[in-house]
Amino acid sequence: MSAVLNLSAYRFTPFAAEDLVPLRDRLRVLTRELDLRGTILLSTEGINLFVAGPRAATDVLLAELRALPGLADLTPKESPSDERPFNRMLVKMKKEIIAFGVEGIDPARDPAPRLDAPTLKQWLDEGRPVTLLDTRNDYEIRLGTFAGAVVPGIDHFRDFPSAVRRLPESLKTTPVVTFCTGGIRCEKAAPFLRREGFNEVYQLDGGILKYFELCGGDHYTGECFVFDRRVGVDSSLQETDAVLCFACQMPLTLAEQQDPRYVPDVSCPHCAAAPALPSP
Repeated sequence: MSAVLNLSAYRFTPFAAEDLVPLRDRLRVLTRELDLRGTILLSTEGINLFVAGPRAATDVLLAELRALPGLADLTPKESPSDERPFNRMLVKMKKEIIAFGVEGIDPARDPAPRLDAPTLKQWLDEGRPVTLLDTRNDYEIRLGTFAGAVVPGIDHFRDFPSAVRRLPESLKTTPVVTFCTGGIRCEKAAPFLRREGFNEVYQLDGGILKYFELCGGDHYTGECFVFDRRVGVDSSLQETDAVLCFACQMPLTLAEQQDPRYVPDVSCPHCAAAPALPSP
């Protein structure tokens, strides 16, 4: 049995600004005592966390969090690993728990409808007309995505609004399901689509990771990029052979690691093929 439990969870719920500093300080002390690793982001709009450690320690942290207003039913996504994929524990305050930069999007008070993973699978099994919109960055999508998904072509989530405005007008009259790694980006992306005139928008509840947990890899090709040392997980939520290039930080599949241009800790096919920068 794996020794480490990896938790990821978020919740958009209003926190009073004056409560954030004492909450941050309390969680810093608690996570240090529990010897947990990862990141907890706090904001007036809610909480976002990625934490790894023994189950007994994560259970104590969850009990503390669930005692906070609005977090009583906080339910994280779980995945095992043999080692902790984080080097340290950070508890930080941010303006947004997921940076988007668009004013007036309020997932806590005005969310888009959620679509659970089994329902999405049923729709895809039936061939129901639906557009799957991947809200992730290009480098994440390289490792895998849903078959036939629309890829907006962005380097940062803040680029998503401009990418949406380049999508075909015809998509505004068809059902659209947004998805991302764990669901948090869709909490802002889906309401934004509705504000931009898309008539029928859903967000995949729990993202790709929850879909893998409940439905396996049906209708999905490849693996899922994750933001820790594991780099990628497969449809059974097990760590894959993907690695990050030391030079350009591009995720590399096992096949790409066989390329002669891949030199561990030096370069990969992507940065080796990039044009040289001009001399200063």
